[in-house]
Amino acid sequence: MRPTAAGSTRVLCLLGVLTAVGLLPWLSGRDPALTVLRARSAEQEPTKEALDAVRRDLGLDAGPLSLLGSWASDLAHGDLGTSWVSGTEVLPSVVAGLQVSLTLMGAAFAVAVLLAATLVAPVLVRGRRSAGAFAAMLAAVPEFLLATVALLVCGVWLGWLPTSGWQGPEYLVLPALALGVPAGGLLGRLVADALPGVLDERWVELWRGAGVSRGIVAGAALKRVLPPLVPQFGMAAVGLTGGAVAVETVFAVPGIGRTALGAAKSQDLPLLQGAVLALLTLGLVVGALAAFIRRRLLGPALRDASLALPPARPVRTHPAIPLTLFTVLAVTIGWGLLRDPYAISTADRLAAPTWSHPLGTDGLGRDVLARLGHGAATTVGTAAAVCLLSLLLALALGFLPGVAAGAADIANALPPVIVGILVAAVAGPGTGGAAFAVALISWPPLAAHAAALVQEVRASGFLLAQRAIGAPPSWILTRHVLPSVAAPVARHALLRLPGIALALASLGFLGLGAQPPAPEWGLLLDESRAYVERAPWAALAPAVALALLAGLAVSGASYASYASQASYAQARKAKATRTRTRTRKVTPVGV
Repeated sequence: MRPTAAGSTRVLCLLGVLTAVGLLPWLSGRDPALTVLRARSAEQEPTKEALDAVRRDLGLDAGPLSLLGSWASDLAHGDLGTSWVSGTEVLPSVVAGLQVSLTLMGAAFAVAVLLAATLVAPVLVRGRRSAGAFAAMLAAVPEFLLATVALLVCGVWLGWLPTSGWQGPEYLVLPALALGVPAGGLLGRLVADALPGVLDERWVELWRGAGVSRGIVAGAALKRVLPPLVPQFGMAAVGLTGGAVAVETVFAVPGIGRTALGAAKSQDLPLLQGAVLALLTLGLVVGALAAFIRRRLLGPALRDASLALPPARPVRTHPAIPLTLFTVLAVTIGWGLLRDPYAISTADRLAAPTWSHPLGTDGLGRDVLARLGHGAATTVGTAAAVCLLSLLLALALGFLPGVAAGAADIANALPPVIVGILVAAVAGPGTGGAAFAVALISWPPLAAHAAALVQEVRASGFLLAQRAIGAPPSWILTRHVLPSVAAPVARHALLRLPGIALALASLGFLGLGAQPPAPEWGLLLDESRAYVERAPWAALAPAVALALLAGLAVSGASYASYASQASYAQARKAKATRTRTRTRKVTPVGV
C-alpha cells in the first residue's frame, strides 16, 4: 500500500510542478508577448501590431491550457518544442546544458568526497568526532562567494585558470571547487557524526581483539556507516544543481540551471519547461540510484532488515563555545542595529574599516556593520521561521511516510533557485516569496528523520505495554510518541538552520529574494561582488556571519544533545537510588 501511495503522490506532484511551469506567464500577471518581444529585440517598439504578431506566432490566443496540452502531446513524441525567443529546437539546448551540468556536478562531487575523506580521517584514527563544527562552517560558506573569490585570486590576480566560459577541462576547476567545498563539509559532518557510534559497537572491539588491522576495521566501519547515509549523499548531489545556478552565473557556464534562470526571466516557456523537466528527471534518477546503491551496500541478507545506524554519540561540547559564538553574533548585530543602514556618503565609499566604520563601507558609502545588523532580522529571522515551519510539517508528515515519500522525491529534485524562480514569477521577488520557496523544499530530510523515529517508537516494547493496559491512542500519541520524536527532530532542524539561511542568501544573490536597498545578507554579497577586489570586507562580513551562525547551530545542538542525555542518565540514577533506598527500608532484618 505504501509504494502505491508514494508513487501516486510522486506522479501528482510531478504533474503539479509541470502544470505550474506551463501556466507561469499567465500566473505572473505579465503579458508574455511583451516579455518575449523585449527578449527578442530590446530596440523594437512594443506596438499593438508587434504584440499581436508575437501572439499569433506563439499561439498565445489559444490560451494557457491549450498550449500546455499541446506541449504534453509533443512531449509524448520526444519533442520539447521550439524556443519562443531564439526559434531553435529546445531539446538540443536542454541536452547540451544537462551535459555541462552533469560534468560540473561530477567534478564537484569528486572534490566533495575528497574533502569529506580528509575531515573523516581523524575520526577514524582517534575514534571520536572532531570535524562537526568546522565541517558545518565549510558547509555554510556560500558557493557564489567562493566562486567570486576563486575567480579573483586564481583567475585575475594569479592568472592560473580561465575566469569564464566552457571550452576545456581547465574551465572546470574553479566552478568545481566553489561547489565541492561546501558539499564536502556537509558530507564530512554526516559521516563524522555517525562513525563514533559505529566504532563503539561490539564487533569493532572483537575485531581489534582478534588482531585485525586498523585499516580493515576502518573500511568495515565505513561500509557500516555508508548505507543509511547514501540517501543524504544523493540529496547533496542534487543540491549541487541548486548551487550550480549561482556558480554558473558567476563563471558564465552554459549549464541547465543557468539555462532555466534565463528562460524564466525572458518567459521562454518551452525552454523553461524543458529545463525544469530535465532537473526533475535528474533528481529522481539520482534518488533512485542512491536507493539502489544503498541496497547493494547492505547486501541480500540485510535488505529487508533496513539496517540503521546506532544513535549518534553526543560529544561533550563546552558551553563556552556556543556562548562565545552567540555573544560575537549578538554584539555585532546589536551594534549594527544602533546605526543607520541606509545613510549614503559618497565621500566614504569603499572605505576600509575604521572606528567610525568598524567593518568599512560599501560602494555607496553605507556602513557595512549597520547593514549586517539590520539584515540579521531578514536573514536569520526568516530562516528561523522557515525552519520552524519545516519542523511542524515534518512532524505531521512523519506519520504518513507512504504519502510523504513521493512528495519528498519531487521536493528533493527541485533546487531552491528553480522554486524561487517560479514563486518570484507569480508573487514577485521579495523576502516572503523566497521564504515560501525555501519552505516548500526544506522539509524532506526532517520528515524522513521523523518517519524513522515514529516507526521505531511504535515498535518499542513500552508502547506495546501501554496498549495492553488500555491506554487511549491520544494519550499514547501526546505522552509517548510525540515527545520521543519531537526533540531529536528539533535538534536536526536546528542543524538545518544555516543551510536554510544559505538558501535564502542564494535567492537574494540572484535577485529573487529581498530587493535593494534592503540589507539582506545574500543581497549584500551580490552588491559587493562588483568591488570585492577593492573592498573585500563588504563581502566577508556577511560570509563570516553565515559561518558563525553554522558554528553556533552545530555547537548549540551538540551541547543540548549532550546535556539532555546527561540529565536523563542522572534522572535514571536518582530513580534507581530511590528504589534501592525503599527496598532497604522494607526488608526485614536478618533476611
